[in-house]
Parts: sequence; C-alpha cells; structure tokens
Amino acid sequence: MVPGMIRENYGRIINIISTSVKVPLDGLGVSNTVRGAVASWAKTMANELGRHQITVNNVLPGLTLTDRLHDIIERQAAESGKSVEEVGRNMQNSVPMGRFAQPAEIAAAVAFLASPAAAYINGVSLPVDGGRTRSL
Repeated sequence: MVPGMIRENYGRIINIISTSVKVPLDGLGVSNTVRGAVASWAKTMANELGRHQITVNNVLPGLTLTDRLHDIIERQAAESGKSVEEVGRNMQNSVPMGRFAQPAEIAAAVAFLASPAAAYINGVSLPVDGGRTRSL
C-alpha cells in the first residue's frame, strides 16, 4: 500500500487507537503499551512519509455508543451492584460534554483526516472524546 502511495505522491494512513496514548487507562497495561507503540510508529511514519505528501495520523475515540461500551457498562454494573443506568450516567458525567459519542462522530473525524482539506495535518493523535482526556 505505501509503495503505491509513494508512486502517487499522495496518501492517508489513519489509525484508530485510544485516548490511552495520552492518559493510560487503569488495569490495561498491555493495551496501553501496544496503543502507545502504534502512536509512536505513526509519528515515525509521518516523519518519514511526509515528503511524499502522505499523512499518518491517529484518531483517539472516547466513550462511544458501541456494543463494546454497552458490555463494559453491564459488566461494571454487575461488579459494583449499581444499576446499568447509574453506571452509564456516571460515565457520561466523566465527559465534559455530558454524553457518549455517536459512532458517526468518530467517522467524521476520520473522514476529515482522509480528505484533501487535512493535507497539512500530519503526525497527530486527535482525541475525539468530548473533552474527556485531561492532557493537552
């Protein structure tokens, strides 16, 4: 894939990883490490491929309404003895926007980074998390 992008002098590589590359998530040591490695790889590739007009960026989704999030909420509710609604509400309250992301909102960030309008955005890790990540 990359050789074709180099021939065309154009390309977009977008990784979907996690906000854990900015703020590691408790209890997810291996996952935090692997995702951090992907972010570091992306920055290296951005530096190496930029001269070919190939951008390499990461999208860091926050709490997004997916089946996985529903499973996490149900598991936390079962483990804590709290209701699913209370656990979900507490999670939403951890997001400055007070809600979960819709999958389409993550997709919109990816679509923008894939577009010609993002031609000069290269080597970034973009949180799409309603402001939840507490780092710059």
